[in-house]
Amino acid sequence: MKICIMRHGEAGFSASSDSGRSLTSNGIKQSQQAAQWLRQLDFQFDLGLVSPYLRAQQTFAEVTSQIVVSYVETNNLLVPSGDPLNIVNLLAMLPSNGINNVIIVSHLPLVGYLVNELCPEVSPPMFATAAIACIDLSLDIVGKLEWFHQVE
Repeated sequence: MKICIMRHGEAGFSASSDSGRSLTSNGIKQSQQAAQWLRQLDFQFDLGLVSPYLRAQQTFAEVTSQIVVSYVETNNLLVPSGDPLNIVNLLAMLPSNGINNVIIVSHLPLVGYLVNELCPEVSPPMFATAAIACIDLSLDIVGKLEWFHQVE
């Protein structure tokens, strides 16, 4: 199974709550560039797992304007303070449902901790905004970091 873990694009700070922060114009551009990168690699996803926070939802909308994601689930576990082990347990169930390619759009610090949980030999990477890590995940939930892409 291929898992792409993406941090949302750049977000502004003027909002009544952290969950309501929206992408800046640069964040939209970053998200579009990341989507173009995935499209060049001919990625298509069976499942998109997205944080309920506005900036992650907006990032995902930009991604899906350029690549196919067959099914989308907004998941409350994908908040900044989320537990990566909960996500790993969710991912472990997906192959039995025919899910082979997943994109996750979430936040720091969760995205870095999730990479480390799936690939213990990799220190949690510092994701810039709209950065993507691609992990090849075996059926026994052992991951291998294939690449890490950051937009310019």
